[in-house]
Amino acid sequence: MSDSIKTIAKNKKAYHDYFIIETYEAGISLMGSEVKSIRGGRVNLKDSWCSIVKGEIFVNGMHVSVYEQGAMWCKDPLRVRKLLMHKKEINKLFGQTQQQGYSIIPLSLYFKGSNIKLEIGLCKGKKLYDKREDMAKKSAKRSIERALKERQY
Repeated sequence: MSDSIKTIAKNKKAYHDYFIIETYEAGISLMGSEVKSIRGGRVNLKDSWCSIVKGEIFVNGMHVSVYEQGAMWCKDPLRVRKLLMHKKEINKLFGQTQQQGYSIIPLSLYFKGSNIKLEIGLCKGKKLYDKREDMAKKSAKRSIERALKERQY
């Protein structure tokens, strides 16, 4: 039985601002109206991050828009949500984030079968010159692809 994976949201800013060292998959604890809102694609991971408190991992700053039909049970769109991971993985991440410059950043939110999963990454911040170098590589790659495409026709 293969689980179909459908991406809901991607954190493009994380790929620009950080080097992704390792990725993990985590479940996420949500309310019913939040699930319906996420199914509609009304979620933003742009300025979100993860924190570990008392052996539990939480996602902060993830914006899930209010579901209009469920207005009576609405929660705060930016509330802190608990992530579901094995204790061993959480302890490993906690140990690695104690090192200088490492942080845990949500990379993407997706459906795996009928469950909503969050891909988180152990990341190290990029310096300005690293970002410039990445942009230069990307533009060079684009210009090469463009030249090859023109040559084919």
